[in-house]
Amino acid sequence: MFVPFACSVVAFVSSSTSTTRVKMTQCSASAAAALQSLPSLLDSKGGELTLSATKSKLHGKRVALFFSAGWCPMCTSFEPALLQFREAATASSKDVEIIYVPSDRSETDLLKRTEAMDMLSVRIGEEADALKKRFCVWAGSECVKLGSGRRSGVPALVVLDGKCGEELAFLPAESQGAKSLQSWPLENADGIW
Repeated sequence: MFVPFACSVVAFVSSSTSTTRVKMTQCSASAAAALQSLPSLLDSKGGELTLSATKSKLHGKRVALFFSAGWCPMCTSFEPALLQFREAATASSKDVEIIYVPSDRSETDLLKRTEAMDMLSVRIGEEADALKKRFCVWAGSECVKLGSGRRSGVPALVVLDGKCGEELAFLPAESQGAKSLQSWPLENADGIW
């Protein structure tokens, strides 16, 4: 059970100052930069989001890519901690949008994961593979297709910078599990956590 960790996240995230809140308001559109670096997104039920719906969904939030697969035991055991982290962040007015980058074997498997976790996702195939190659994260079973030059398998998170959509932080959940969430960047110079 991950309750102590969630409590520490709530305590840590809720320590923001009024200056930080002002900065967050001023920079609330910064997730739009992350949008430019992403392929089209699907909602948790598999429907493609329009550009305006995607902008609205990401507006003012810290965006992270969650590389994972439903067939992976490490991934499914990490998910409760990730969901608890997301809930604690939201409860502390530090909104997070986690986008599922699937290593699942079928669209049906992808939909099971995104519905269960209420997450946006990218499509299986070229769009997911492009993100995997860009950030060098993919499942071991994908090495034949994607090569051996990865830095990590799944699960892993890449937190995106709100200005340019580039990598702000890498959370190696494959090797660190829930402990990797402690590396989540809680503030940056713009006040977007």
